[in-house]
Amino acid sequence: MKNLLEHGFAVDCYDRETGIGGAWNIRHDRSPVYSSTHLISSKPMTQFPDFPLPDHWPDYPHHSQLLAYFERYADHFGLREHIWFGTEVVSADPIENDRWRVRVRPSHGGGAERELSYAAVVVANGHNSHPRTPALPGIEDFRGKVIHSSSYKDAAVLRGKKVLVIGGGNTGCDIAVEAAQQAAGCWHSTRRGYWYAPKYVFGRPADQVNDATQWLPLRLRQWAFHRVLRLTVGDLTRFGLRKPDHKVYETHPIVNSQLVYYVGHGAITPVTDVKRFNARTVEFEDGTEAEPDLVVLATGYAPRFEFLDPGILGANPPRLWLHMFAPRHPTLAVAGLVQPDSGQFPLVHWQTQAIARWLTLRTTNPERAAQIWAGAADRAEWRWTKAKVSATERHWFEVSHVTYLKAVESLLKELTA
Repeated sequence: MKNLLEHGFAVDCYDRETGIGGAWNIRHDRSPVYSSTHLISSKPMTQFPDFPLPDHWPDYPHHSQLLAYFERYADHFGLREHIWFGTEVVSADPIENDRWRVRVRPSHGGGAERELSYAAVVVANGHNSHPRTPALPGIEDFRGKVIHSSSYKDAAVLRGKKVLVIGGGNTGCDIAVEAAQQAAGCWHSTRRGYWYAPKYVFGRPADQVNDATQWLPLRLRQWAFHRVLRLTVGDLTRFGLRKPDHKVYETHPIVNSQLVYYVGHGAITPVTDVKRFNARTVEFEDGTEAEPDLVVLATGYAPRFEFLDPGILGANPPRLWLHMFAPRHPTLAVAGLVQPDSGQFPLVHWQTQAIARWLTLRTTNPERAAQIWAGAADRAEWRWTKAKVSATERHWFEVSHVTYLKAVESLLKELTA
């Protein structure tokens, strides 16, 4: 919104929630954060370039601090007056002259739909609001309690229980650590082995150290990371953790300094993938069993665009040039559909700078815009990662922040040449 307004556009923003913050506002119905959530990227790698996070804040701010940051950002740039809170988008359909017919309605309670026409649409609904629940054999017969991590808000639900956490991502590791501190016992089930990056390396936030080494060849960086882990943590299989089947940087980073600590203390028992559920027990692929009271499915989220016809963005995964532009719709853009090896918000800032400048160029120099747009469909297949990233659904939007920002910078230069 801020970048579009600065480029002279009139902007309406529709938000189904009743306040600023999106996923980072724990009061929102679809917020995935829990009471202990902190950033896993440090301040310099997370903040918007034109609105720094406070110097006196910690390296990894709490979710409540980040919400306060967003609220101050909105007030500083005068954004609230352009936001229709408590209003959801029912549909957005392309019409003549690359315009869009948008239908909206109140998201809480009854109310009539409204239909409006816009010159362009920017989708920024995130990809962490629709829980992904796997089909696990026998789970319907299980007599214990099963929840998705999206409904996990506080460690109180773990106290005194025997807990099974399913999922090896950052959320799954966080909840397993909290279970190690609060529960009567904890099993942590993962489909594969992972590399666990500490939050601090050489006394500095790990992502800052990683950023400082981006000029090195990928293989040298991978070797250095593995060397540091061997010197500090050692062989993870010694703790019962599974050996990774990939090199570092080939999956979304797991940033957790405590998981190995609690595994080493016996407070977390690593187990393999779930084979099936029984009435009281859970069987794992390696033949072992557990008898949990509570199962937490930390199995992630799936991107959803219910207000768009499925063909507009293409099949899963969405076919988008630079993870932003739909090749068949030059006035439709998506912001924030990336998973970087850094904080996300600097990337979103430059994404939306590019979106604003693209829409400006379409007005001021349509011939030049048409030249740039030619071949966009072919470029929708490009990936912006240095490493060969896993092709799983969880890694569809994985980008190396340096590689990706260089590509966005190149586009910005084209748009302003």
